[in-house]
Amino acid sequence: MTKKLRIAQIGVGGMGSVHLRLSHAKNPRIELVALCDLIPERCERMRRELGREDIAVYTDYREMIEKEQLDAVDIVTPNDLHSVIAVYALEHGLNVFCEKPDAVSVEEALKMQAAAEASGKVLMVMRNNRYTQKARYLKDFIASGAAGEIYCGRCGWIRRRGIPGRGGWFTTKARSGGGPLIDLGVHMIDLAIWLMGSPRPVAVSGCTYSKFSGDESAADSEHAAFGDAQKGGTFDVEDLAMGFIRFENGACLQIEFSWASNIKEEKRFVELRGTKAGISWQGDGAEIYTEQNGYPVDLRRTDGDPSSEHDAALRHFTRIILDGEEKDYVPQQGVDMIRILTALYESAETGKEVRL
Repeated sequence: MTKKLRIAQIGVGGMGSVHLRLSHAKNPRIELVALCDLIPERCERMRRELGREDIAVYTDYREMIEKEQLDAVDIVTPNDLHSVIAVYALEHGLNVFCEKPDAVSVEEALKMQAAAEASGKVLMVMRNNRYTQKARYLKDFIASGAAGEIYCGRCGWIRRRGIPGRGGWFTTKARSGGGPLIDLGVHMIDLAIWLMGSPRPVAVSGCTYSKFSGDESAADSEHAAFGDAQKGGTFDVEDLAMGFIRFENGACLQIEFSWASNIKEEKRFVELRGTKAGISWQGDGAEIYTEQNGYPVDLRRTDGDPSSEHDAALRHFTRIILDGEEKDYVPQQGVDMIRILTALYESAETGKEVRL
């Protein structure tokens, strides 16, 4: 009989429901053992939706880990709990999958890395954009040498309006770690650096702004539904971040992330320039700009089913544990990511470049 991964999910609302519906409930190599959420009604609703009344329900992840015979946990909680739960699970001999961001500080990211190394267990953090078909296409193109040296680029995710959970944990720095830079920035910065071959970041500079914190009408898109909004709650994070990253190999990357800006429309993108070709990753596909026989040529690839990228990441995690598949993500990448984000916030406060 084929071994299944016995997994429990911690956090069932928001992205937690995405993990359950799009991956765990459909993956034949997963045995979903338990659900944990501070609001037990969420777990009960999910059990009914999945038709799985046999799944255990908990409100305390520590009790669940101690009582259930688990191989792994999937952490989909507010950001400040990622490292706390991950370290506890790793120290109790469990493999860990965690939603992004890795942690809310470099110190917490390092604790996660150390716990993974000490336990010998797998720690993987969501990097779903690596698993889109267009990203894999561009990764293979660059790896073949067809783009030449990738020496600069820019990336971003900018929204006209779309502040998630206004007044709740999303807009409370102590819980989220920041605004759109840490919420959206992890996605596109990771994708850009991964496509570039993961050069080591050495310096960061940037600016942050909060111009829509007092404007309740700014949260008027579908993204406002994420998180639990609280009327008159805390809003002490940025709504726009812009910056610049330098790498050890001499390459550089411009970045821009916003929850609310007076722009034409929402856009997420990665654009990289190489000595032989330039590439563009966008919402609806990938493009390559090169030359053939002395003429400029543009190549385009449309993407497949975008809903599969979260499932693809979680199934990779499953195969690492069950089959020994080579890891796409290692904890050092998470530490480097949080160093970049933390340095940009520091640079925005001091007005100076921060060396990593």
